[in-house]
Amino acid sequence: MMADHWRIVPSVPVMNDTRGPALKHMGVEFLGFHGQDNESLQARMAVDERTRQRFGVLHGGASVFLAESIGSYAAQLTIDSATQRAVGLDINANHVSPARSGYVIGTATPQHIGGRTQVWAIRIEDEKARLICVCRLTMMIVTLSAQERMSEPGHHEFLL
Repeated sequence: MMADHWRIVPSVPVMNDTRGPALKHMGVEFLGFHGQDNESLQARMAVDERTRQRFGVLHGGASVFLAESIGSYAAQLTIDSATQRAVGLDINANHVSPARSGYVIGTATPQHIGGRTQVWAIRIEDEKARLICVCRLTMMIVTLSAQERMSEPGHHEFLL
């Protein structure tokens, strides 16, 4: 069963093929939908030389990057991407535990999906399900102008 807030339900290969350069560079990989009703979106990111700070642990900014990336992608899947765009409005993060190696897995779960704003809770855990970071992301839904719609005719995919 799939939660009813998803307007677009791409396969994992499609999600990974539509990643933008920053997500590719940071090694973010989408894992797919998750939860009892597939209400959440998951992705993982390696804890390696791209994402560690100088003390050898996951950089807090890398955690926030992962959280905003998953939440933004998830928000875009809930709207009409031909006429609307989801843009980040606010994010906050609580860094709970360090991660030194392996992967961290982020799970974005909607808290509010409205016509103009969305709020997503993103839990980042290590491979042993230990909480690393918890974030809250607020997205604003904007309507594309006619000119913006015409600049990408027939192109409803998105790169984050």
